[in-house]
Amino acid sequence: MTEPNIKLRLDKWLWAARFYKTRALATDAVDGGKVKLNGQRTKPAHAVNIGDNIDIAIGEYHWQLKVMALSNKRGAAPIAQMLYQEDADSHAARQTQISERKQLGQAHPIKAPDKKDRREIAKLKQTGWESVF
Repeated sequence: MTEPNIKLRLDKWLWAARFYKTRALATDAVDGGKVKLNGQRTKPAHAVNIGDNIDIAIGEYHWQLKVMALSNKRGAAPIAQMLYQEDADSHAARQTQISERKQLGQAHPIKAPDKKDRREIAKLKQTGWESVF
């Protein structure tokens, strides 16, 4: 973690806090309006300070965070979680979404077919649908 008087880019902080796998994804999210700093749309290079509020939307999930520390290095998840404090209402709403999704039988959001799914689809097309039923 860095000293409190050093400023850090928003996209770099999002990457270090493990919200995005790469800085490029963090930059795209900020440019696309998925991330707001203190309630305002901003640029990826905008400086983040301790005490700032950040709103993040990733897919159907939303986080409302308060910046507790700054770091320009990506570390382990427990260390990254020390960089922010999540709002209790935000955490409760996301947990409710997750439990509702599990009750409906959808552990994960519906996604495009991956490599394994595409292989199964190709196999079904070759053998015909009669083998399924």
